[in-house]
Amino acid sequence: MALNTPLGGTLIDLLPANEEEKKQRQREALDCPEWNLTERQVCDLEMLMNGAFSPLTGFLNQDEYDAVLGSMRLPDGTIWPMPVTLDVNDDTADTVQVGQTLVLRDVEGVALALLDVESRWQPDKTHEAQAVFGTNDQAHPAVDYLHNKSGNWYLGGRIRGIELPTHYDFRHHRHTPQELRKKFKRLGWNRVVAFQTRNPMHRAHQELTFRAAKRVEANLLIHPVVGMTKPGDVDHFTRVRCYEAILDKFPEQTTTLSLLPLAMRMGGPREALWHAIIRKNYGCSHLIVGRDHAGPGNDSAGQPIYPPYAAQELLKKHEQELGIEMVDFEMMVYSQDRAQYVPASAVQPDEQILNLSGTELRRRLQLGLEIPAWFTYPEVAEQLRKSYPPRNRQGFTVFFTGLSGSGKSTIANALRINLMEMNDRPVTLLDGDVVRKHLSSELGFSREHRNLNVRRIGYVASEITKNRGIAICAPIAPYRQTRREVRAMVEQHGGFLEVYVATPLAVCEQRDRKGLYAKARAGIIKEFTGISDPYEAPENADLVIDTTECKPGEAAQRIILKLEAMGLLG
Repeated sequence: MALNTPLGGTLIDLLPANEEEKKQRQREALDCPEWNLTERQVCDLEMLMNGAFSPLTGFLNQDEYDAVLGSMRLPDGTIWPMPVTLDVNDDTADTVQVGQTLVLRDVEGVALALLDVESRWQPDKTHEAQAVFGTNDQAHPAVDYLHNKSGNWYLGGRIRGIELPTHYDFRHHRHTPQELRKKFKRLGWNRVVAFQTRNPMHRAHQELTFRAAKRVEANLLIHPVVGMTKPGDVDHFTRVRCYEAILDKFPEQTTTLSLLPLAMRMGGPREALWHAIIRKNYGCSHLIVGRDHAGPGNDSAGQPIYPPYAAQELLKKHEQELGIEMVDFEMMVYSQDRAQYVPASAVQPDEQILNLSGTELRRRLQLGLEIPAWFTYPEVAEQLRKSYPPRNRQGFTVFFTGLSGSGKSTIANALRINLMEMNDRPVTLLDGDVVRKHLSSELGFSREHRNLNVRRIGYVASEITKNRGIAICAPIAPYRQTRREVRAMVEQHGGFLEVYVATPLAVCEQRDRKGLYAKARAGIIKEFTGISDPYEAPENADLVIDTTECKPGEAAQRIILKLEAMGLLG
């Protein structure tokens, strides 16, 4: 159903028209094959169902997908820059054919929508990465997601919604496009400029958004993304508390805050167009676009993936067609001489400028140092300190990897005792054999099952780290990609130290207290790491230890010294 409203054009509504239609769809869902949505897919589905992705009526079918990749347009010519697709695994693809209906469920098993499948295909992901993101470099988070996390098959078709995902957080700041449009109409806001952000806002952001709104004589919508952003970003709970703290610094009658459940792709120029379309659907007339808007940073060679003003240039080219105006903004800097923020272009040659980079801010938080009042408001700094205590009070994980018999468990036990002796944080040892017994007893030793076991260990370690404890993990963890995934899981919450116990295979075989190597050599044990299954040695481990040259107690002390050097102890 399409909703005609005075601001922003027509919205697509994919939700049931009434309670009876909702119940009918729920009954239909009971007899359909099902797919449990990923975090990104839940975000995409919500944006589809609430009309934020208008004019889309579902996940792109193959013809729409090909058109978007090739021309940034749907087959009917409507501009649409970003492929919104439903990727699934091989098993699900095998159970669903074109013409069938698939029920889409959230992590708790709640049926959110029905997908009437129109297309089923295997995409060329390298082509997609190059077409959409302009690179196949996996340093780009969306390219990494495409190659390493998304399923092998895409399913496309119309969505028949059942209900929106449930959010228990910040409900008073969450609005559908229809709700936000009604709010603007009630307030008499005919010109609204949106500010897109995925970071906390500091004094410079307050200054530039206030100036941008004044410049175009519009009300200001602070519209941060609270779905998926770039890995390593500040979590949205902390960010929203920071936005609430800074909201009082704006004129109350001309500024509002609303949260956007978008899964960003960090797609630079194409993403800027996407953000403009989304903000138009939310009833905005303008969008603030800065330097390197939605850029992912540098590639694997250390070079910027997108030119600094590419997003502004592409949006400027299409803003008339889109019906939303771009407000470009210049970086604001703090002049010590004038004791105020000024545009960078207005700085005089001899003027004293103060600057605090994101890296320096993180360093000050880690060390518990002062954050200057000219940089951010004390209320914002307080919220950041609550979520990011000094590094020596954060949780961390020590992750051992190495062959069976290399000495991982012995060193891990020695380290556990040393850490319990010297600090007051809880210490948990996740030994490979113990985890196999209590968490993964149903798993075998195929590559898939080994990876699943290590991911489970990584998940538990990340939860311990998040809650400021210490996790010591000692699995074999033979595959590099899975170890990288574990590091990424943990590092968003605290410290991570990878220790490669590089004891040679011959020495491990000599130790062989359980007779495992002998059974593997005899072919009794299949897929045994180091014999019939590969071990991919770390290329850049944080610490390398060979137990033929280093006793367990000495190894534990080396690790403690490394942790102290990283600022995690003390």
